[in-house]
Amino acid sequence: MSSISQRANDLPAGPRLVVGLGISGRAIARFLRARGEAFVMADTRSAPPGLEAFRADFPEVSLHLGALEKLDLDAFSEIAVSPGVDTVGAGLAPYRHKLVGEIGLFRRYCQAPLVAITGSNAKSTVTTLVGEMAREAGLDVAVGGNLGEAALDLLLDRPEAAWFVLELSSFQLESLDTLDATCAAFLNLSEDHLDRHGDMAGYRAAKARIFRGAERAVVNAEDSATWPDDPQLPCVRFTRAAPAGTNEWGVAMPAGADTPWLCRGAEGLMPVSELAMAGRHNQANALAAAAIGEAMGLPWAGMRQVLRRFAGLPHRGEVVLERHGVRWINDSKGTNVGATLAAIAGVGEGLAGRLVWLGGGVGKGADFTPLAPPLARHAREAVVFGQDAERLAAALAGHLPVTRVETLAEAMRRAAAIAEPGDCVLLSPACASLDQFPNYLARGAAFREILAQGQEATC
Repeated sequence: MSSISQRANDLPAGPRLVVGLGISGRAIARFLRARGEAFVMADTRSAPPGLEAFRADFPEVSLHLGALEKLDLDAFSEIAVSPGVDTVGAGLAPYRHKLVGEIGLFRRYCQAPLVAITGSNAKSTVTTLVGEMAREAGLDVAVGGNLGEAALDLLLDRPEAAWFVLELSSFQLESLDTLDATCAAFLNLSEDHLDRHGDMAGYRAAKARIFRGAERAVVNAEDSATWPDDPQLPCVRFTRAAPAGTNEWGVAMPAGADTPWLCRGAEGLMPVSELAMAGRHNQANALAAAAIGEAMGLPWAGMRQVLRRFAGLPHRGEVVLERHGVRWINDSKGTNVGATLAAIAGVGEGLAGRLVWLGGGVGKGADFTPLAPPLARHAREAVVFGQDAERLAAALAGHLPVTRVETLAEAMRRAAAIAEPGDCVLLSPACASLDQFPNYLARGAAFREILAQGQEATC
């Protein structure tokens, strides 16, 4: 049976409404059109990005802009919602029974094995690793979701893929009734997106939907919030500590070894020193990917080869250059406090000098106070910029020197002025970028470009 064939449940009759002109909304539109299904497109904004391109690509589709209350929502049999749309704020809460997201549509049609990966941090790295491990084993695997290609675009382009490996955000998961993943992984949970989910319980509940209908799970032994609510779901755990049993992956000194190894139970699998990715947080990422790979039946020899060569993704702990004895690291993907805490620990431990930390942007309602103790321990100074610079400065005051500036470029000039040989300038902002950049990629690219042109040294 083709991977794009419909699953057992019947499709709703009548026209659909697709809400949101974002990446997923456009993917839904392309998928429905490819299947010859009629729909109406809507966006709550009056002039959303990509509007003219959509009109050019879909001239036959009716398009509504602005408040959804002006539409007769009862007339639609199903409402497909882009994950960027806050359904409560958009007035869709009374229509919960009609809502479906991109991932719900994807799972309706995709019958191939699915690896689904979520977490507050590191999910892109682990998703990419699992995809590389599957390819190393000779599998035709499609990798995407919240990373790279949208899930429905993957299904259109690669309907016969042997596996689909999807990174999934809380926004993508919150509308799911079931996912039916072959293996579902929940890597970690730290404060993020509270402006959308209300509190940590709501955020965690959205993430935990990844386990609905799953055959097996991979979770973080150090973070019980990642464990499924169903105690009957078979689970494998990973930890940066020594494994507690045969069903756990961790870091230990197996018999006869004089350096730490990645281990499964008491079995040593490879020395930590052979990992191409640096930092203790990346040891956890390697273990999570290996646990997922084993759960999916991949051979360890191939997984080890991938871990020996995979050095990480751009904008995630990326060493851009070392100049005048100072290393500059681009961790622009550090868009929440948990990710930045991992970066500070991963870089700060063993550093000959001190960190100069660059942070700021849109804090999404996060509590910044957990950053103070590790920065006090590892950092020479915090340089904060952007929309929530004042909140960051207030959270760090009294723990270490803090300088507030307006832009990333100004922050980098300040860092260049105070950094000493042996230090590391770390851009890991603990915030989203949308106050000054289109996304974290653009922020990281600006960091690279300023360094490439030597502009951080100009006054």
